[in-house]
Amino acid sequence: MIHGTVVGLQARMSLIILPPERSAVEIECVIDTVFEGFLTLPSSVIAALGLPYLININANLANNSSVETDVYLATVVWNGVERNIAALAMGRRPLIGTALALLEDYHLSIDFSEGGTVLVDEIL
Repeated sequence: MIHGTVVGLQARMSLIILPPERSAVEIECVIDTVFEGFLTLPSSVIAALGLPYLININANLANNSSVETDVYLATVVWNGVERNIAALAMGRRPLIGTALALLEDYHLSIDFSEGGTVLVDEIL
């Protein structure tokens, strides 16, 4: 089970990223319940972590506009298991989209009150 907390009415949880040839880094992410896609990380974080470049894509935003962005490979520790996922270089803060492969086959529970509990647990 993965735990997080609601801060400023944002569901937040830590994600462990394993940068190439470096020690693990813990990054606090917002779980974006209307974002259906990838993990997003600010470009400065991706550069600091030295994540490997994958491809450039056109990403569709919530306002139905499109923006060109780079995609990088991030190795994360999710529920004790290392997983490779795509990370979009965009935004001001790290976001986890709810349709991201990390949340597939998991139950997400959020108590939307200041200091509320965020729980992510495998669906058995």
